Parts: sequence; structure tokens; C-alpha cells
Amino acid sequence: MPLMTVREERWPLASAFVISRGARTESRVVVVELRDGAHLGRGEAVPYARYGESVEGVLDEIEAFRDAVECDLDREALQGALPPGAARNALDCALWDLEAKRSGVRAWTRAGFARLDPVKTCYTLSLAEPDAMAAAARAAAGRPMLKLKIGGADDLGCVAAVRAAAPKTRLVVDANEALSFDDLRRLAPEFAQLGVQMIEQPLKAGEDEALEGYDSPVLLCADESLHTRHELAECARRYGAINIKLDKSGGLTEALSLRREAQGLGLHIMAGCMVATSLGMAPALLIAQGARVVDLDGPLLLARDRTPGLTFVGSMIEPPSAALWG
Repeated sequence: MPLMTVREERWPLASAFVISRGARTESRVVVVELRDGAHLGRGEAVPYARYGESVEGVLDEIEAFRDAVECDLDREALQGALPPGAARNALDCALWDLEAKRSGVRAWTRAGFARLDPVKTCYTLSLAEPDAMAAAARAAAGRPMLKLKIGGADDLGCVAAVRAAAPKTRLVVDANEALSFDDLRRLAPEFAQLGVQMIEQPLKAGEDEALEGYDSPVLLCADESLHTRHELAECARRYGAINIKLDKSGGLTEALSLRREAQGLGLHIMAGCMVATSLGMAPALLIAQGARVVDLDGPLLLARDRTPGLTFVGSMIEPPSAALWG
């Protein structure tokens, strides 16, 4: 039976990460380790204040399940024992890793994938003035896709500046709930003219019913509005794509089910992340298989990553080593 260790880790960012809701200079993650003899399973999660989480609260939530975990709680029981969120994600991914280590079978094989292919990730540009975003885009113009953070209806100039600085790069715009429906209707045709391929979460979660029946010229993707399969039917009426993040779904187990059901509804998949280390990205590579957009650049935004980490070749992410996860 496994023994559990849980702790907070702080990872400095290479530069401030700025979105419509604020800025930060470090990533605070929660790491769960499950030790069973020679086998060690690990999972990493990022508590997110937007969803009412804190590092301290998530640590307490996980500690409250110590007895159950150390009595060999399995992943299926975990789904009903904890709500979706960072605590369940850290435990769920640690259990996947431990299962792989115990069995000697890679996690993606256990999940039903014949193989795990490399994927190309977006690279995120923080919200800033147009000149600063253009400079960042120019430095990253060789990457296949850039994701731009915007903070409101006045940021069309930022998108135009990025497009001018990186004319051949695919663009995704992430509003983080900062637009009104009128803003969106005005901006979406402009974004389409600039070659933007996706707009992520334009309206506030819970206030996006106006999207039903709206024929957007740019693909719309639900992020804050979509956590688990519980919101899927509603989002399918409003969006053409969904952003699956393990910290929202509460782990890989629910994320895989969500991915399967969303594809059955004809929705495009975006594999997303919070800013975290390679340990947090590795299980999300299963969700990224065949995804329309992959946004797993968390380690690229850190001042340093953990060792061993994922191998990035430009924007290409190679499958994780067993020493890292799975």
C-alpha cells in the first residue's frame, strides 16, 4: 500500500505572466508522491484562485484523504470522493503514474492509445502594450502558433501588432472572460481578417448564453465555462471547441472521458494547462493527441523546469520519459 507525501513547490517564471485578471511572477504548484516499495507515482496540480482554490486549501483537501489513499484508494473511487479541481488532479495523476510503474506498462497504453505522438504547442504572449507584444511576437515568430492574452475590447491593436510582427504564425486570442457580447460581435470579424484561428472564452462563464445561435467568423473555445462532462451539453450549444485542462477536470481520468464525449459531439479539442512544470504537462499529452490546438507551454514560461523534464524541440514536445511520469 502506498505512502503519500504532499507538498507545495514554487517555480519562478522567466518573466511576469499577465492576463486580464492580473499578473504573477511564480507558479505555486502542489505535488503528490505515492511511494509503494520501489515504485513512485507523482502528480502535480496548480490551485487556481478563479475557481476558489488556494495552495493551502488544496494541501488540506489532499491531507484529509491520506488514510483512504494509503489504503490503496483507486482512481474510480477517487472520482466520487473528491470534486473536480486541483486536489483531485494531483492525486489522480499520481495514481496513473503509480499504476504505470507497478505494471511496467506506460500510462498511455493503459489509457488505450497505441502510441503517444509528439505534439506542437502554442507559445503564450502575456498581455501588454502593442509595442511590447509585437516585440515578444517578433522574438517568437518562428513558432508555429502564438496565443495572445487580451484584456478587453480595446486590444485589437495588440492583435494587429502581433500579426504584423509574426505574419506567418497561427494565432489564438485568449480573452479570459474580458469581452461583452457586443465586443465580440465587433471584434470577431476583425480578428478573422487578421487570421486569428480561435477565440478562447470571450464572455464570462455563466453569462455566455448569448453565444447560442451566434455564427462567429472565428472558432470559439470554452475554457472557464467548461470543467467536466457536467457542462459539456451546454457548451456544445455555444462553442465549437473546448479547452480541457487537468486542473479543471480534476485529473486525467475525467479529462479522457470528457475528450471522448466532446469528440462524439463534434467539438474540437484544445489541450490546455496552467503555468506549471513538465510534471503537470506530461499527463496532458494524452489529451493533446489529435487536438486542434495544443497549449502546453507551461515549462517554456518558467525560469527553469524540473529535472528530468519534457524535451522541447522548438515548439515540439516529445513524449515523457518514464522517469518523469507515466
